Amino acid sequence: MQPTAGQEGKITGRRGIIFVLSAPSGAGKTSLSKRIVAQMPDVGQVVTCTTRAPRSGEQDGREYHFLSRQAFEQRVAAGDFLEWAEFNGQLYGTLRQSVEAATAAGQDVLLVIDVQGAAHHRNTGLEAVYVFVLPPSWEVLAERLRTRGSESASTQAQRLLVARQELVHYAAYDYVVINDQLDEAVGTLQAIIVAERHRISRIGTVPFTPLLALQQTKG
Repeated sequence: MQPTAGQEGKITGRRGIIFVLSAPSGAGKTSLSKRIVAQMPDVGQVVTCTTRAPRSGEQDGREYHFLSRQAFEQRVAAGDFLEWAEFNGQLYGTLRQSVEAATAAGQDVLLVIDVQGAAHHRNTGLEAVYVFVLPPSWEVLAERLRTRGSESASTQAQRLLVARQELVHYAAYDYVVINDQLDEAVGTLQAIIVAERHRISRIGTVPFTPLLALQQTKG
């Protein structure tokens, strides 16, 4: 049975956990992260920054914080980003302050970050749970990219090349989720989140002191 969102691991005054989610293009990390945020109210995604132009219907501060390249680079120099990367000539980044504010308020944060960014965070000692999303097979991954229909053949070929390079890094992560059926993958990631909330290293022994004291009195 899948865990019920919003109840497990809900500990008064707890600090939120950062979950880093990585996957090659086509593995389904975007669909997976959207479902998790929708079904688990105490898990959120912060609004990230980008230098690309807004698309039709997008609003600044809702889909992204839209910045000029100069403004983005100034914030990079100031150390404002927890992580940032360049893709297809555009810059994307997550503001450190946004993540710290969310976790301080007790909300778990789901960060969708590429393999290089995740490796950087591990090397710098970012306290987070690292999850890699795998497709069920290479053929399925290639087919998902082909059926998107929104990218040129050359872009798809580039994504597949990068995907081969990224897949070999899965063993560096704490968990692996195989996204064959989305519902099952969502349930697996929910279970990981719930289990991490129950780690003794996170919650300590204070919440159980009254229970232990009562047991000793009866004994």
